[in-house]
Amino acid sequence: MADPRDGRPIAFLDSGIGCLPYVSAARAVLPSESFVCLADRAGFPYGTKSRDEVRRIVLDIVSRLVGAFSPKAIVIACNTASQAALGAARAAHPGIPIVGTVPAVKPAAERSRSGIIGILASEGAVEDPYLDSLVGRHAKGLTVLREGAQELVAFVERRAAAAGEAERREAVAPYVKRLVERGADEIVLACTHFLHLRDDIAAVAGPGVEVVDSRAGVVDRLRQVLAEAGLIAGSSQGQKPYGLFLLTGSPPIEAEYRLYTEAFGLEGPEILSGPEILPRP
Repeated sequence: MADPRDGRPIAFLDSGIGCLPYVSAARAVLPSESFVCLADRAGFPYGTKSRDEVRRIVLDIVSRLVGAFSPKAIVIACNTASQAALGAARAAHPGIPIVGTVPAVKPAAERSRSGIIGILASEGAVEDPYLDSLVGRHAKGLTVLREGAQELVAFVERRAAAAGEAERREAVAPYVKRLVERGADEIVLACTHFLHLRDDIAAVAGPGVEVVDSRAGVVDRLRQVLAEAGLIAGSSQGQKPYGLFLLTGSPPIEAEYRLYTEAFGLEGPEILSGPEILPRP
């Protein structure tokens, strides 16, 4: 039987718009749920910050989301933030299921035919010891190429919404070609921002190269923890589900965020200030 509190939303957070593809995937699997997606415009980017600084930022944002929405579950839809703050966030909010994002190293390693996989990540994530442990557990004996693409994170956040195909593919080409030229037949998107360029990365990589991301695994884990807690919303609940896109920072809201809100079928964007949503000017 569904918990009577199950009308509460599921909250996703990221340093920016990387949370949007994960919300989209979750809505397809959990159509009766409401979702809140927070892009931390004020804290962007996380990939150039220290682990301690990212942990502090994420704990603050999680507390603000809890205060504003009392979410039934939280997804940290950011690899850098998950690596730095997932454990601390769970410890700070033991009553709320919190799901992290892990680079899909395991499925890439299992499917690689060449024995060479590439990992495309932010500057912070590509050097994090957590990635070392993932590679050690799931890709032992394989050649693992790591490609830091911090400038590509900024491109997605600030430019990709309005960019044409040629510009997007020109942006991804240097990173992707370096991996493919060294033999990678699997490319792991270890930054959630890169999912916005997934089709462009696949096109530049060419046939025979698979692009892998963690959406399916994250959404499956989210569905599992909600089911275990009896928190999956029922279609007969009588409350229409909603999707809200939030930003941190202060007005005005840049045009690219409005484009993403429309593209992903969400309400907003609105600005979360403390535990309150600022009224529109």
